[in-house]
Order: sequence, then C-alpha cells, then structure tokens
Amino acid sequence: MAGTGVSPSPSSPLARAAHFVWLTARVLEQRRFAYHFLGGPDGGPEAVETALAAYLNEDGGYGHALEPDLRGPVSQPLHTGHALRVLDSVDRCGGRLAERICRYLTSVSTRDGALPAIRPAQRDYPTAPFIPIVDDPPGELLATGPVVGLLHRNQVWHAWLFRATDFCWAAVEGLAQSHPYEIEAAVAFLDEVPDRSRAEAAADRLGRRVRELRQVVLDPNRLAEYPVADGYAPGEHHFPYDYARTPRSLARRWFTEEEMERSLDHLESEQRDDGGWPVNWRQWAPGPALEARPIVTIEALRTLRAYGRSIG
Repeated sequence: MAGTGVSPSPSSPLARAAHFVWLTARVLEQRRFAYHFLGGPDGGPEAVETALAAYLNEDGGYGHALEPDLRGPVSQPLHTGHALRVLDSVDRCGGRLAERICRYLTSVSTRDGALPAIRPAQRDYPTAPFIPIVDDPPGELLATGPVVGLLHRNQVWHAWLFRATDFCWAAVEGLAQSHPYEIEAAVAFLDEVPDRSRAEAAADRLGRRVRELRQVVLDPNRLAEYPVADGYAPGEHHFPYDYARTPRSLARRWFTEEEMERSLDHLESEQRDDGGWPVNWRQWAPGPALEARPIVTIEALRTLRAYGRSIG
C-alpha cells in the first residue's frame, strides 16, 4: 500500500488536499486518496476495486460517468481506459477482470484493431460539447495507446493486444501533426511496450517534435509565449510533468533538470486555497468540473511525490 498511515501536518499540501477530497470527491476518489496517501484499514486495494466496480457494466466495459465529461451509463473506451489506470495504480490490473475487459475491448475495436474514443451510444446522454460523436468512429491513438501500454505493463496477454500494438506503432511513428493529449497517449504506450530500443527511438523523435512546436511550457513565468493547441481552452497549457508523470518515463529525457524543477515548482503552486488543484480544460457543467478536480488533485500529489517533492 502506498499510504503511510501517518497523519500529515495540518498545513501541508497533503492535509489541505485531504480536506478537499473528503469535502468534494466521489467514493472512488476518496478510496484512491486513502490508498495512495493515508494507509490504514480502509485504504486497501480491495476498497478501491469495490468502489470502481460500481462503474462496471455487463459488457465488461465501464460507464456511469467514470470519466466525468461523458455522462450516462453506457460503456465507452475512455471510461475503460480510466478504469485500467485505477486498477494499475493499486496493482489489480490482471486476472479474470483483465480478461473480461479485453473481451470488451475486442468487441468495440475498429477493423484495424484500435479503439475509438467515443462510440455513438453516447449521443443519448449529456456529453462535453468539445467531444465529437460520429456514427462510425475511427480508431484513435488517444484511446488505444494508454490501454495497450497498461496491459503490457501488467503482462496481460490477449489476442486483441497484438493488433492494437501494431496500430499504436504505426500511429506513433507516423505522427506529424498532433496535440498534447495525443502525445501523452503516445508516451503512455512507449513507456511500457516491450520493444524498448524501438520505443526509445520513437520517444526521442517525439520529444524533439514537442519542443520544436512549443507544445510544452518550459518557463511557467512566460506562459503567454506558448501557444495553446487548436480547440483547447484558454490557458490549457501542458508542462513537462504532464508528459513525464514519473522519472522513469521516456519523456523525462526531453527536459533538463532545470526545466523539470521549474515545472514541478509550478505544479506545487497550483494548489488552490480550498486544497484542490484546478481543472484547466474547458468546463461545461458544474457536475463534471466538481468530479474532475479530486482526480486532478490525486494525480498532482502522486506526481510531486514521484519526483521526491515533500507533500506532508
């Protein structure tokens, strides 16, 4: 278990975040927070897995607004990718549950073995207006890359994974024009795919491209000098820690020590007076924004701790 069971200092980032989480978060994020930071009898992986099971559908996929910008009960690949990240974070991404998820992924894949981001059934429920819904959605690296990476990381072997891996290689190595969230998905794939020499070469090319196109803020004190991707909200910038969530990520090699430290200083400074971190993407309704902030807060704390920053 990642938590220590020791109460944090009342003024620490962790204590302030705890107040925010207990005040605003869903049960799942409360359980995740307890697991990662507090320990104790109620903070085990079983508690996280039980809370996550409320979002599981009969088809083996996840729905019920697990990803807050997609409302309604229907299973979606983006929800299922979110579920896999949660399971991986508590070392429960395997066994019969992983097999069931892979059967769902197989059932919703496109002809080239990839995952669409959003399936048409989402049209019947409230959805963020910046998320397109089409009748015959194509496979996307954005949805497929993180899922394939996590399955490789956990040594889950399934027939679907072979075609999906081939799709991701072709998509990553063919990237010309991209945007930060797609690049993050590419990194999630490259960090875990078994062919390490090929992954390192692809990550090196991608990192050079990210810097050339100024798709990462290298100096937070000069934000106005960095463009925001088309379709993103004003201020929806991306920083070194968004690409390299841990020091072991291949994306960590894209940045100098000074650049990384500056970005982590910025991440620390983003904690708000209420104890939570902000959502910087476009907010379209109160409920999704409220549900997203505890998720962002947990990931900010995990990133800071991964880089050795004191959180309390």
